[in-house]
Amino acid sequence: MSDRYELFLTCPKGLEGLLIEEATALGLEEAREHTSAVRGMADMETAYRLCLWSRLGNRVLLVLKRFAMKDAEDLYHGVHDVEWQDHLLPDGTLAVEFSGHGSGIGNTHFGALKVKDAIVDKLRTPEGERPSVDKLNPDLRVHLRLDRGEAILSLDLSGHSLHQRGYRLQQGAAPLKENLAAAVLIRAGWPRIAAQGGALADPMCGVGTFLVEAAMIAADIAPNLKRTRWGFSAWLGHVPALWRKLHDEALARAEAGLAKPPLWIRGYEADPRLIQPGRNNVERAGLSDWIKIYQGEVATFEPRPDQNQKGLVICNPPYGERLGDEASLLYLYQNLGERLRQACLNWEAAVFTGAPDLGKRMGIRSHKQYAFWNGALPCKLLLIKVLPDQFVTGERRTPEQRQVEREQAQEQAAAPAADPYARVNKNGNPIKPAPVVVEQARLSEGGQMFANRLQKNLKQLGKWARREKVDCYRVYDADMPEYALAIDLYHDWVHVQEYAAPKSIDPEKAQARLFDALAAIPQALNIDKSRVIIKRRERQSGTRQYERQAAQGQFTEVQEGGVKLLVNLTDYLDTGLFLDHRPMRLRIQREAAGKRFLNLFCYTATASVHAAKGGARSTTSVDLSKTYLDWARRNLSLNGFSDKNRLEQGDVMAWLQASRDEYDLIFIDPPTFSNSKRMEGVFDVQRDHVELLDLAVARLAKDGVLYFSNNFRKFQLDEHLGERYQVEEISAQTLDPDFARNSKIHRAWKIQAR
Repeated sequence: MSDRYELFLTCPKGLEGLLIEEATALGLEEAREHTSAVRGMADMETAYRLCLWSRLGNRVLLVLKRFAMKDAEDLYHGVHDVEWQDHLLPDGTLAVEFSGHGSGIGNTHFGALKVKDAIVDKLRTPEGERPSVDKLNPDLRVHLRLDRGEAILSLDLSGHSLHQRGYRLQQGAAPLKENLAAAVLIRAGWPRIAAQGGALADPMCGVGTFLVEAAMIAADIAPNLKRTRWGFSAWLGHVPALWRKLHDEALARAEAGLAKPPLWIRGYEADPRLIQPGRNNVERAGLSDWIKIYQGEVATFEPRPDQNQKGLVICNPPYGERLGDEASLLYLYQNLGERLRQACLNWEAAVFTGAPDLGKRMGIRSHKQYAFWNGALPCKLLLIKVLPDQFVTGERRTPEQRQVEREQAQEQAAAPAADPYARVNKNGNPIKPAPVVVEQARLSEGGQMFANRLQKNLKQLGKWARREKVDCYRVYDADMPEYALAIDLYHDWVHVQEYAAPKSIDPEKAQARLFDALAAIPQALNIDKSRVIIKRRERQSGTRQYERQAAQGQFTEVQEGGVKLLVNLTDYLDTGLFLDHRPMRLRIQREAAGKRFLNLFCYTATASVHAAKGGARSTTSVDLSKTYLDWARRNLSLNGFSDKNRLEQGDVMAWLQASRDEYDLIFIDPPTFSNSKRMEGVFDVQRDHVELLDLAVARLAKDGVLYFSNNFRKFQLDEHLGERYQVEEISAQTLDPDFARNSKIHRAWKIQAR
């Protein structure tokens, strides 16, 4: 065997430039870049060193042979001609990985099978002994890459991918691979900052990948020092003495690095379920003295290292897989930008994101950006120097003003830790400087226009709401067509529903307008961003609006017409309270005294609560959902109306057919469409409303009143119903000022027997 080998180092897409620098520094010669790989020449010592020390690579492949191939037979013979007895014992195990296609190879499985057959046939003994396949932990891992008619046959020296360092046995929902995390740290300048004794903080640390990789870089720990099994461990060409020498050197460097005073490295994570897994990962890496992880929200993030130390803030915020998700994340990115401006002046920051449009909304400029790939997802690394002139504020400043601010920031950074205050009062006591006032990020022209409309609506509707003692109301309903949102106030919460844009609208423009609007909402309504709930409403079929969106189980108490009601703003598309039916509920309250009230398709039975408040003799509420009947029970109990108020679970049509009771007041607000598993067949309000009303009127007492309402925009009441019953459309009477600009939100009728 030669003293020099051709090596292929594979890596995630986008890391080739960094990897070639790292590999060259580790001894690779004649290095050249390829897609997701670096190729070069090296001796065995360098090959081992690359396995041990590469923070960026996935695999170290030692090329055995290159040969031209036209078909599967060429492949077989080219592999068979290798002296495999120099690499593997006849009773050993192997695994074959094949990439590429062409030259008669239709798929990778067939190609791998031909390679395996050639090796096995070469090593088969006269007694029939032959290697077996072990895909998990083979003695030899063979890789063949087919590239434009050339086969490149290699041994995988790394075994399992080098990104698997061994410390991360527990991970979050969207883990960042260790070598990608290391690459982000290197691009962010962490090796330089660490060498200067700087600090590092991650405000969204998950299970601590950035933290561990940063500490290993700072402490000069080889990333794969603790790995016990390698692709070369059972390879017959392995040189144990050479490997032990390199491993011992790495151990000595790690011991020396860990003996230094630890750098200040801290992680903060909002999800309490990730705290212990993160700490476990840190402990497995042997870095508990260097790294601490705490529970903390981005909104309160503030790094506080010793001695006014500065350093690097690094994080990988969530990206959002759907447009609605990204909208919900806008405030997270804004909070991050605010905390950088307020708590991290003169630090450096690195934000790694798959949603660069959100990164632009942080209100702080990046001075440099790098493109990366996280798997198949294109990402950006935004590098920020947190200086006053990087802020995107509400007013333009002259170059002279910026220079003054820069000098002030530099003076603040250079102030000695023992004397943090530059001024003293007449008693000689230090005067604490005034806190830096950080303006909110400036709204775009469209965002400001939207904010103006919101403030105008709030001013007009707020007077009405206070006069009528209305706690929850709609403040905006797609008033400006390009900003297609419904915005409801629930006391001191804001519930935002985004209507899906028509297909004719450019998705990027729709997203930009949505972000503009969401940025404006907290400022215009003077409500904290943490109290803005964002959902996406599309055309629904069936009971989709009732399906669970989340599972927080958080209920908020609101008031309406003298009753208390529970809403859930997070878990479902609808909140448990249809605001447009407020006048109808209050009407029922006024008319319910002494009456037997029936509420069909009752949902959370808010109308029943109003009827009970109005003095109803009894209420009966019918719905198919146990979840919503439980909610209804809580609404009734909250107001002290548990007695004489029945809750019935069942299909409304079947329940009416079986019922024989009479009612003086009936309210029906059915869904447009329902195909619940608990009912037979399908309910369609347009098709089935005549049968529904006939069944309900049959249960109506003499002189009783039935109110029928629905939200189907194309609904047409059957004209023949007027021949049998007294029918009066009262839609206009059931709209309060907050829904007056959307007269089609629902239609309502008063129906009585003739």
